[in-house]
Amino acid sequence: MTAFVFDLDGTICFKGQPLQTDILAAFEQLEEDGHEVIFASARPIRDMYPVLPKYYWHHRMIGGNGAFIFNGEKVKVHAFSKEVREKIDELIEEHRLMYLMDSAWDYSFTGSNTHPIYTQLDSLKLAENKERQQLSDWVKCVLFTEDEMIFQSLEAMDCVIHRHQKEGILDISPCGITKEAGLKQLGILPGTYIAFGNDQNDCRMLEEAKISVCVGGNEEVRKYATYGCDEQQVAHMMRQLSNEWKEINI
Repeated sequence: MTAFVFDLDGTICFKGQPLQTDILAAFEQLEEDGHEVIFASARPIRDMYPVLPKYYWHHRMIGGNGAFIFNGEKVKVHAFSKEVREKIDELIEEHRLMYLMDSAWDYSFTGSNTHPIYTQLDSLKLAENKERQQLSDWVKCVLFTEDEMIFQSLEAMDCVIHRHQKEGILDISPCGITKEAGLKQLGILPGTYIAFGNDQNDCRMLEEAKISVCVGGNEEVRKYATYGCDEQQVAHMMRQLSNEWKEINI
């Protein structure tokens, strides 16, 4: 059995919509061929459910770029330290920043409901939007800003930052939190899996995979992948790799 690891947005689901029928059929083939399907997203586990059929809700998952680890039964989280939490709080207050703060399950959101990220936020109404001070832990933070000075302030902290310029956000996770680190916590080591991704936060996961596929035209991400394909080719690539590796355990 080979583990196939999939990012969600921009890789197998597009514009926030559920998985397309051809990709669902490719997933069925993967499992029929004896492979394991694992999802690794920037979304928290709560927000991965709406785009996945219920059948996949009990598959192993990595959320929040590695801050949430779901082993099929329980969700384990890695929260910001008290020191980093206080520094982020100071930035929010000083610059009056809008934000999305995730705890283990609930969240705090002050952004605009016209922002694309809002369409992904707890669409199944599984959690509660609270004041950020009411959240027991801060596990993942999105700041709605592109301010270079704020980015530099964050770089000086003990955290991981991903810039998403198209969305105008800074996506922040605790130090050491990455998708590939999350895979290791699930017992999936470098060189033992096949990965699909499309964005900056997928680069290390793609690089450490045995075989990897970059979806879309991001040239920087493509450097880390074995293959490249566009949105229309994803299902075909899934079926092709499933067939090639069904008799092989990496």
